[in-house]
Amino acid sequence: MKKVRAAAWSRRDFMTAAGIIAAGGMAGCTSQAVSQTAPAPQPPPLPWKWTKLDPLEAGRRAYRGYLSKPGG
Repeated sequence: MKKVRAAAWSRRDFMTAAGIIAAGGMAGCTSQAVSQTAPAPQPPPLPWKWTKLDPLEAGRRAYRGYLSKPGG
């Protein structure tokens, strides 16, 4: 008697099909996530008003911010 295989899939065929299905699933999920975004708010009109900065106060704030925040 001969042994007959109903469906002979090689590893390469299986991995190719699994990759195609996974890529299609990721593309489908991504397209749904992108299509449901809210519109961005409008920026204020240009030119913005110029404000004078105190260099010493800016330096103090930068120094304190660097020390107080992790990953600085």
